[in-house]
Amino acid sequence: MSSKALITAARKLSKAVDQLEFAEPVTHVYNPLAYARKSHEAYLSLAGDTIQTVFLGMNPGPWGMAQTGVPFGEIAAVRDWMQIDQPIGKPPLEHEKRPVEGLACRRSEVSGRRLWGLFQEKFGTPDAFFETHFVLNYCPLVFMESSARNRTPDKLPASERTPLDAVCDAHLLSVLKTLSPDHAVGVGAYAEACLKRVAERLPQPPKISRILHPSPASPAANRDWAGTATKQLCEAEIW
Repeated sequence: MSSKALITAARKLSKAVDQLEFAEPVTHVYNPLAYARKSHEAYLSLAGDTIQTVFLGMNPGPWGMAQTGVPFGEIAAVRDWMQIDQPIGKPPLEHEKRPVEGLACRRSEVSGRRLWGLFQEKFGTPDAFFETHFVLNYCPLVFMESSARNRTPDKLPASERTPLDAVCDAHLLSVLKTLSPDHAVGVGAYAEACLKRVAERLPQPPKISRILHPSPASPAANRDWAGTATKQLCEAEIW
């Protein structure tokens, strides 16, 4: 089954990124593939064997995957819709302003609420969605500065970004080979660029497109994000 291959690949990725080093201004690095491994693997186990479309995000958000181990993993979507309820540990070095509280976290990941909310509205049940669709993140790590400010992977210096990209590219390539989707959708421009770079190494690459990132930091996303994303997916002949 594809889920077993995904779990094997995720464990390999987790070990690989744990070997990397990051310097200031990054002071804290969370790896939810490690401390939220059971939850992440429960999520991977939902993957069907006939995936048609893969959605790719950049990296975990502090109130989403950092808490749940699930990409864009807003608490309610993970607990109530996907019915995932696994024990979640703590990162070795935790920032006091970004505690990992698992499903007890009261903060909401807006991007995840929007993304999974759209899928829930479109498909109704998790089984219907995961039969043909799946969501991943390119990079599994959360990077924070001393102030707790989030630092995205694209803002890392080249000396740190290059080895990270090599590991994440290898993982993404493995996943695309395993799932063999017809379409791969970047959630935002960064993820789309990652897909284009990695897909070149496939003999039969998926058709690559992009949807607007659902981040509340984007003014465009705050104006009917679901409607915009749906239109983009229809134009790409995915929905």
